[in-house]
Amino acid sequence: GLRRKRAVLAVLLHFLETYKGLLQEEESAGKVIKELYLLIMKDTSLYHELEDEIIKLHQLVETVELKVADETPPPNKQVKPLFRHFRRIDSCLQTRVAFRGSDEIFCRVYMPDHSYVTIRSRLSASVQDILASVTEKLQYSEEQSARGDALILVTMASSGEKAVLQPSEECVFTTLGINSHLFACTRDTFDSLVPLPEEIQVVPGDTEIHRAEPEDVANHLTAFHWELFRCIHELEFVDYVFHGERGRRETANLELLLQRCSEVQHWVGTELLLCEGLGKRAHLLKKLIKIAAICKQNQDMLSFYAIVIGLNNAAISRLRLTWEKLPGKFKNLFRKFENLTDPCRNHKTYREVLAKMKPPLIPFVPLILKDLTFLHEGSKTLLDGLVNVEKLHCIAEKVRTVRKYRSRPLCLELEASPSQLQTKAYVRQLRVIDNQNLLFELSYKLEPGSQ
Repeated sequence: GLRRKRAVLAVLLHFLETYKGLLQEEESAGKVIKELYLLIMKDTSLYHELEDEIIKLHQLVETVELKVADETPPPNKQVKPLFRHFRRIDSCLQTRVAFRGSDEIFCRVYMPDHSYVTIRSRLSASVQDILASVTEKLQYSEEQSARGDALILVTMASSGEKAVLQPSEECVFTTLGINSHLFACTRDTFDSLVPLPEEIQVVPGDTEIHRAEPEDVANHLTAFHWELFRCIHELEFVDYVFHGERGRRETANLELLLQRCSEVQHWVGTELLLCEGLGKRAHLLKKLIKIAAICKQNQDMLSFYAIVIGLNNAAISRLRLTWEKLPGKFKNLFRKFENLTDPCRNHKTYREVLAKMKPPLIPFVPLILKDLTFLHEGSKTLLDGLVNVEKLHCIAEKVRTVRKYRSRPLCLELEASPSQLQTKAYVRQLRVIDNQNLLFELSYKLEPGSQ
C-alpha cells in the first residue's frame, strides 16, 4: 500500500511541476487535483513515511493556485496592453511576464475612417466576443445588424493585405503581424479599408541607433529576448506544432517571440534604408555587423540570426555602393556570419556551434519549431490505434533542450543611467517597415543603379 501511494504521489508531483503554468487555465484539471490532494492529506496520519512528499505537494498546490468552477476571479486583476500596439515607455521598461489565455488585455479596434475603440478582452477571446465588445462600445443596435449591416472583424497588414476573421476563431490577438491591426466594418465597407497612415508614410531621420554604442544595443537586445524566451512554457512548442495555425490556445508567448524575431529582421532594413547619406549608411552597416558579433558573443543566437537575415534582405544586399564602403575586416566577418547561418545540410554549421555553447543561451527558435514540425509530420501519432511512443519521446527530447538552454540565469551588467534607459526603450519598441515593396522603393531611391 505504501509503495502504491508513493508512486501515485511521485506522478502527481511531477505532473504539477511540469504543467503548473497551464493548470491555472483548466477548471477540470484543478478539480481532479484538489480531490486527490484532499484524499492524500487524509492519509497523512496513517503513512508517516510520506511526510516529505506530502509537504512538497502542499507547497506545490499553494503555488499553482488551481482554478475551480465555483471560484470567483480576483479583484483588480491586472490588464496588460496588447503586445507592441500600445507605445508606453513605462510599460516597455518593465520586465516581461508570461501571458496566459485568461489574461485580460487592452486592444484597439479601428474603424474604416481610422477612428478606434479601445476594448478590454481576454487574450483567448473569440472573434464573436471581440465584436460583441466593439458593438457595445459603439452602441451598435440590433436593428442595424438585422438590416444586414452586421460588423465583421478584419486583420489588415501595412501592405494593405486584408483577411476576414470567422466568428468562431479564437486567440486572434496572437496571430497579428508586426504592423497588423484589427478593423471592424460592414461587408459593404470592406473594400474601402486602407492601412493606417503611420504604417505607409515613412520619414527618414536619425534614431537612437546612431547615438548608442553597439555594446549597449546588443546587450539590451539580449536582455529583452531572454525575458521573452523565459516566458515561453515548454508545452507551447508542442501546442504550436500539433494544433496548427488556427487551433492553438496557449502559445501567446511563443508567438510573441516569433513576431519579435521578424521585427528585428525588418528593423535592420528599416534603419539602413532610412539613412540617406552614403558614408553614414556604411557606418551604420558596420555598426549592425558589430551588434550581431556581440549578440553571438552573448550567446543570443536569436538576435544574431535575425540581424544577419535582415542584412541579407534583397533590398539591402543590392546596395552595392554601401557594401563597397564597408572596411575589409567587416566584409570578412559578415561572410563568416553568412556561413554560420547557411541552411545547407540542415543548418550543420549552426548546430555545431550551438552544441559547444553552455547555458544560458537563446537559440534561434524558428529552427526548433522546424525540427518539431519535421518530427510531427514525419510519423503518425497513433499506429494501429496505439500511441507512437517513439515519436513522442523524440519530441520530448527536443523540447527538453529548451529547458537546458534556460537552466542558468542570464547575468548582464546593465547600467540604469538615463542614456541606458533611452537605449532600452528604443530596443524594446522598434519602429519597423515590414512592407517589402516599400523597402525596395526606398532602396532604389538611395541607389538607383545598384545591382
